[in-house]
Amino acid sequence: MSFAKKIFSTLRPVMSNREGYPSYTRSVEEQYIQTLVTNTLGNTFYAAGQQLLAEAEEMHREMAQKSPVFMAKAIVYARNEGYMRLQPLFGLAILSAYRPDLFSKIFLDVVRIPSDLTDFLTILKGLGRGEGGRAVKRQVNRFLAGISEYWAIKYNGRGRGYSLGDAIATAHPKPADLKQQALFRYLRGQEANLSLIPQVEALEQLKRAGSEAEQLSCIEAGKLPHEVVTGAVKPTRAVWEALLLQMPLFALLRHLNTLDRAGVLDSRHNLAFAVDRLTDQRALQKSKILPFRFAKAYQQVEHPVLRDALRNAVEYTFDNLPDLEDRTAIFLDISGSMDGEYLQIGSVFALALYKKTQGNSLFWLFDTVVEDAKPSRVDSILSQAERIHARGGTDTGAPVRKLTSERRKVDQIVMITDEQQNSGSSFYEALQQYRAKVNPHVKVYIIDISPYRNAMVPQQDHNIFYIYGWSDTVLSYIAQTAKGYSSVVENINAMELEE
Repeated sequence: MSFAKKIFSTLRPVMSNREGYPSYTRSVEEQYIQTLVTNTLGNTFYAAGQQLLAEAEEMHREMAQKSPVFMAKAIVYARNEGYMRLQPLFGLAILSAYRPDLFSKIFLDVVRIPSDLTDFLTILKGLGRGEGGRAVKRQVNRFLAGISEYWAIKYNGRGRGYSLGDAIATAHPKPADLKQQALFRYLRGQEANLSLIPQVEALEQLKRAGSEAEQLSCIEAGKLPHEVVTGAVKPTRAVWEALLLQMPLFALLRHLNTLDRAGVLDSRHNLAFAVDRLTDQRALQKSKILPFRFAKAYQQVEHPVLRDALRNAVEYTFDNLPDLEDRTAIFLDISGSMDGEYLQIGSVFALALYKKTQGNSLFWLFDTVVEDAKPSRVDSILSQAERIHARGGTDTGAPVRKLTSERRKVDQIVMITDEQQNSGSSFYEALQQYRAKVNPHVKVYIIDISPYRNAMVPQQDHNIFYIYGWSDTVLSYIAQTAKGYSSVVENINAMELEE
């Protein structure tokens, strides 16, 4: 084989995307990370959920046979760093059949809360694995040994599919003491000594409460979480006020509109409490709430004070992220396939990225044409994101061609897209022209928010970094790799699996 053939044959697209445009095959490891952290279990613009589910299962099984150690590490990464649930649990269920030893090592790193356990067991049953065998039962027992009263009342789940009681019936854990015995019996729906489990007793008393005063007394005595209370009684304004004072930050964010409609936030004291919680910088950093959650709440809430608080909350969310020092070109895909949550998320991240460059960047929107978003470093991220709307087709090469024609030298390009090229010239073709004419050393970061296994660029290009899915670590990853850190796959390979 000639040198030219060896070099250029690797740049030839080996598959097409769903619009028929050329795309490149990623390594199986990269495809697997994408499967895990973009969560392909829902309907998308291009493919139905069942098709994607079948593709995900194929990918999990391929990894279990080819590289089970990498698979185990990637599942842990996706659950804890990517903040995903269903795909890591799906992978965990499949891994249990191929490598029970690796499955056992990572089980408690992936099954973190009771809903993880019940979803895992549901997936296992759906795969035709029944109860999963001894290895699974041992790990389920380990998890059940740590069940608290709080978890028991919050995640009981009787009547809503697989429950904790079903898990206990499956694994037959041995209670460590009388309190745990009472808890297990309660979860199984059996008669239990509730005086040994006072928080559970408070919930049962709440269900029988005949007055608002009794309800409030039970909520206070049992420190009952809002999900449990709203499932047991129809909350009055006074009940919502009691719940407001103990709601976790994420729950508060999700219920802002409800609290406002119930009149709870008509009180200056309650409104100030909510605003203080939403803008508590330390709490925001600990909560790991993704910025687009604030964008969703922002669209739903009408109260001007709350909207201001949400604007500030998003700004604070990014305060602890590193700045990007080099000149950066940010390209946001606003084509029709990005409409909805894709564009909502993409706009927030693009604007946050722009602010972290301290203005040393350009921010362009593209579909089949390119326009300057005219971003502001002063105006809030949410206010600016609200003004960005979807339209038209997709030409991923368009913004790079514009960079080339204007001879704009940048150190790095960040593109946020779902990659479904359906117009113009390919991104990689345009990038090669830019490198030849303007900057041969430019680094490229493609933030891929779609779950498809094809890509816009060949794997062999080591100055292109793929980022699959969304988390508050995306900007940190770009900042790190810009300074020479390894890829996501390399980071996962370097992980250690603890016993």
